[in-house]
Amino acid sequence: QVQLEESGGGLVQAGGSLRLSCAASGLTFNTYAMAWFRQAPGKEREFVATTSWRSFTTLYADSVKGRFTISRDNAKNTVYLQMNSLKPEDTAVYHCAAGTSAVVVRNGYNYWGQGTQVTVSS
Repeated sequence: QVQLEESGGGLVQAGGSLRLSCAASGLTFNTYAMAWFRQAPGKEREFVATTSWRSFTTLYADSVKGRFTISRDNAKNTVYLQMNSLKPEDTAVYHCAAGTSAVVVRNGYNYWGQGTQVTVSS
């Protein structure tokens, strides 16, 4: 079975940094596009960033562009989200996802992790 497990969330002060990790198992990791989405209470799960299976394509939401960086280590079956200059509005549960191609819509991804909480205090 496919499993995606996020880690690295926590409480951070505004302006600080966190690095999220997503470890994948049960899939051929280096053939999948990987993405990060986030969901705050009462809101839809929204796109954050994605990278294609060979890292030829990276896409970011406008709200995080210039602050967040997605990367992957195919040898470790892991995708990362480096988050810098964090803002309170970044507070959400961050979910890792795997899909066929690097797209910005939720239904483009077949597998999802349970999420890790990121809380940014002001």
